[in-house]
Amino acid sequence: MIKKISVEQLKPQMFVSDLNCDGIPHGPKNKKGKIPSESMVAEIVKLGIKEVYIDTDLGLDVKEGEPLAEVEKERERRLEVASELTPTAKDTLSVHEELNRARKIHGEAKQLIDSALNSVKMGENIEVNSIGKLADDLVDSVFRNKDALSFLGRIRNKNSYLLEHSVNLSVLMSAFGRDAEFDRATLKEISIGALLHDIGKILTPDDILNKPKKLTNREFIQIQQHVINSRELLKNTPGISNIAILVAGQHHEKIDGSGYPDGLIGEQISIYGRMCAVVDVYDAITADRCYHHAIAPTAALKKMLEWTDHHLDKELVHQFIQCIGIYPVGSLVKLDSDKLAIVLQQSQKNQKEPIVRIIYNAKHKRYTDVRELDLSKSSVQDFVVGAEDPKKYGIDIKHFMDIDS
Repeated sequence: MIKKISVEQLKPQMFVSDLNCDGIPHGPKNKKGKIPSESMVAEIVKLGIKEVYIDTDLGLDVKEGEPLAEVEKERERRLEVASELTPTAKDTLSVHEELNRARKIHGEAKQLIDSALNSVKMGENIEVNSIGKLADDLVDSVFRNKDALSFLGRIRNKNSYLLEHSVNLSVLMSAFGRDAEFDRATLKEISIGALLHDIGKILTPDDILNKPKKLTNREFIQIQQHVINSRELLKNTPGISNIAILVAGQHHEKIDGSGYPDGLIGEQISIYGRMCAVVDVYDAITADRCYHHAIAPTAALKKMLEWTDHHLDKELVHQFIQCIGIYPVGSLVKLDSDKLAIVLQQSQKNQKEPIVRIIYNAKHKRYTDVRELDLSKSSVQDFVVGAEDPKKYGIDIKHFMDIDS
């Protein structure tokens, strides 16, 4: 039986089936195995992990603990609660209408972040004016349609993670801030902070940053140093606001104080830092990296709701889900008709009724004629029955992400 237990209950000779640490950057590479010693338990506690999953058929049991079936029921219940929240912000254009401009902005953003990273590496100044103009363009696009840039952000290249993550974080933070009704000036600053939040990683040795194996304690400390480096670089850059510095400097803080670099607790972390922590975890765990396999978007949201017990701000996680939907853009969903479809755009009325692109017949296990369907229309009888993992069907989402096809 698989059970969730607290780390205080973890003992040698227990078999961990999941360390439950996908939200911890550069955490342990091996997330399952038998606990050999108390020192290993101490190492897990030190990472800030609060709960783990054990397999009682492969190792020691404990009387207390929550069976996985009950955990999954609770995850579904929490997601259902979040799904009842009605989207707040309204788009002025469709994804189709915004996509060409979004493509141009997305491409320029990756080039500009690449240039900023190279400037820092060479000891040169960041082009703040260019970053500011880009932030304006990103925010403008999000106001026209928040899903267009997010859709492009689902087309990931593992070898360009740092660039794409920075751009995606800025897009998602802009959309999140828009739904939170931040004023335009604040939206620009949180967008800038998100674009530059990982700028300090350019000072981290590549062999550590891209190491696929377990990091040593010394290497893990060096990885954590990137936040301090980012904060200091931005503090020393004329034209960078305090809001942008808070976004960059607090995106790895956790509400229970187990984050870094300052171990802040609760509202000691600014609203911008708490928001960025939510968005950073979401984008990171839904991407393939050298040390992590991507989690499907809806599954990632369920995990994040679970992590509100310790690490993430519960109210903000709910607001973030309200912003991107329980089936975020780029998700694979199963319809009542047994068709599989990719989510193209959120409904502005109901999170459960997105615009989708049908690509596959799950009943007959074959691809089907591609067509789009707006599930919010009264004439449409089909509906989403749940999210699916593309890996289960051997589907590569990227092959179907050209919205104009």
